[in-house]
Parts: sequence; C-alpha cells; structure tokens
Amino acid sequence: MTILSDLVQFVARNWALTTFAATLAVLLVVPYLVIRKYILISLNIFTDTEPPLSMTQASHPRLPGEEVDFWAADGLRLRGVFLHPAADEPRRGLVLFAPEFKSDRHSCVRYCLPLLRAGYDVFSFDFRGHGQSAHQPGYTPRQWASNLEIADVRGAVAYVRDWLEQRGRPAAIGFFGISRGAAAGLLAAAHDPIVRCFLVDGAFSSDAALEHLMKRWAYIFARVKFVYENHPPEFWMFLRRAMMHRAERKFGCSFPSVRRAMWNMRPRPMLFIHGERDSYIPVEQSRILYAQAPQPRYLWIVPGARHNQSVAVQPQEYTRRTVEFFDRFLADACGPANMYQQGLFAALTAEEGSAVPWRPRPSDRPGRSARESPRRPVARRPAARGVRDPHRGR
Repeated sequence: MTILSDLVQFVARNWALTTFAATLAVLLVVPYLVIRKYILISLNIFTDTEPPLSMTQASHPRLPGEEVDFWAADGLRLRGVFLHPAADEPRRGLVLFAPEFKSDRHSCVRYCLPLLRAGYDVFSFDFRGHGQSAHQPGYTPRQWASNLEIADVRGAVAYVRDWLEQRGRPAAIGFFGISRGAAAGLLAAAHDPIVRCFLVDGAFSSDAALEHLMKRWAYIFARVKFVYENHPPEFWMFLRRAMMHRAERKFGCSFPSVRRAMWNMRPRPMLFIHGERDSYIPVEQSRILYAQAPQPRYLWIVPGARHNQSVAVQPQEYTRRTVEFFDRFLADACGPANMYQQGLFAALTAEEGSAVPWRPRPSDRPGRSARESPRRPVARRPAARGVRDPHRGR
C-alpha cells in the first residue's frame, strides 16, 4: 500500500509530466500495434496468396527440342530447351521465353507455337525450384520475382548469347515473359543491349501489386472501417516498404521494383498484354508499367481475359500481335500490313480493347504511392499517315 500511495502522490504532484508521458506512449504504441497487425496480414499475403494456374496449359502438347543444362548468374544449375522451326523455314531470330510461376519450360508451346511456325528459334527454361532445374537449399520460390529469379534470367541471356556467337548469328534476341517471368525478365535485362524488344503478358511490379493486395485484405480484416478508409497514401507506401523489408529478411532474398527499373530502362520497343478481367493482378498494374516505359510502347487490354488467359480468349489476335511485334522489332522483316508499321499508336488504338495510350501521373512515379484504380484511358482516333501523332514522344 505504501508503494501505491507514493505512486499516487507522485502522479498528483507531477500530473503535467505524467499526462505528457501517457500521451506520448499512446501516440507511439497505438500506431506500432496497427502497423504490426497490417504487416502480419501482408506477410500472409506474400507467403500464401498464389495466382490461379492455367487450366488449359497441361493439355498443351510438348514439342521435342534440344535439351540443355546451363547455369544461373549465381552458379545454380538450370534446365533449358531450344525449340527450332522447320529446317526449310528461314530463321528470323531467337526469342527467350520466361514462363509463369509454377510452370516449366514446356509452357512456351502455349504462347510461342506461332513464332516457331514463323521461323523463330525459341529458348525456354525452368526457373530454380521448377521442372528439372536445381532446387536451392533453404529457398522457396514464390510468385514474386526476387533477385534469384533475376539471376536465372541473366544466366539464360548469357547462355543464348554464347549460342548465337558460336553459330555466327547476330547477338540480338527478343524477350517473351509471362507474369512473374515477365517481371524477372524486365528486371534482369533492363540494361542489356542484346535484348532488342520485350513482349510481356500479365506483367507486374511486386511492390505495386502487393500494395493493391494489402488494401484489399486490410479492408476484409479491418475492424474499424473509418480508420481503414482514411489512411493517407503515405501510410500505404510506408507499410509496403516496411513489409517488403520484413519479407526480405525473413526469406533471405530481395524483391526489386519493376517500376523503378522501368524508369531508367534503355529505350526499346515494349508490348504489354493484360487480361481485362484479371482478378489477381489487376490491369492497372500493366498500365502503371506501360506509363513508365520508354518509347515505342504498346498496351493491349484483352476483353474478358483472366490472369494468363489472353492467349486462350483471343488466340488468333494473340498470334497476330506477337508474331508481328517480333517481325517488326527483332527480325526487321516488317511488311506494309504489319500493325506496328503504321506508327506508334495509329494501328493499335482503333479497336475496343486494343492498345491504348495512357499518360503517367505523379502518383505513378517511383517513390510515390500508385493509386489502386487509376483513371481509365480513352482510346484516341488513329493518326492519318503523314500526320504527326501529338502523343508521340511523350
């Protein structure tokens, strides 16, 4: 009782100091508990939330090819396969294919069979922990592109560079990536001049995609909706960075930002494809990357398509756009009917759901929070021949 009475007397004599200390504690402890809860929820998203797998991929035929072993940039053994066009087909170039998460090197047939028929060699590979590539002890592959998947792509680029040089062919390749493979490829080859052009389907930046998922899950688990709905953008940016830092320490790898890589990328042609009804990686994620990509750039939003399903929803148009893209920017075999020959936006903005120009906003620049639902772009009329497109070069 003596101790309690002394404490009461101390508080009574120093009520101002006690009130200040209690207020300071509340201001520090409450935000810490809120941030901690959000981070724990976000880590569950990071670990457990997986993209829907393609239901038609398993039924696709596996073409026989030239099986090879090569090494990632950090020395891990990987398995790859060369698929070649018919012997009497003139060679147009080599396309490096990076498959989606939980797929193997044979998934390239689903996307690249028209390229083989058009005369392109295709090199596809298994990421570490997938297919017949080696598993790294202590590392569990996830749907987010880490520095280890970047090392895999860099090893594949180095291998095909040597393969081309040994055969006296030009050191130039096209990159074709799906979902996580697309993100890893953009990060790995952002400054490598051997990659002449990029075609990516369902691409995303881990930081932007995670921020979207954090908002979605926080809305489900938040008990006080008023607090959740009034978090400023800076709160989500801080939370994302804190969660990424925690995840990198926990999983022993880093998760670079594709958005930041795009901002300083060497100018090369890029085609972004994304399903309009993708509920896992929203179409806004490709719009963010498209807005920050250098010119020339193209964006094709496929109506009705879900994650990694654009090729199944519109197979003929998918074939046309992919083959003509590599014809124009890799093989330099572009005829007058090629859709990319008419100018940057002329042939790609005439149809509903086709590629559309989208202007970046300050919130989409690196270091700022990207909004979850950016304003939908408005397709513009194609520019007539000989008339300069006012959006060209922006």
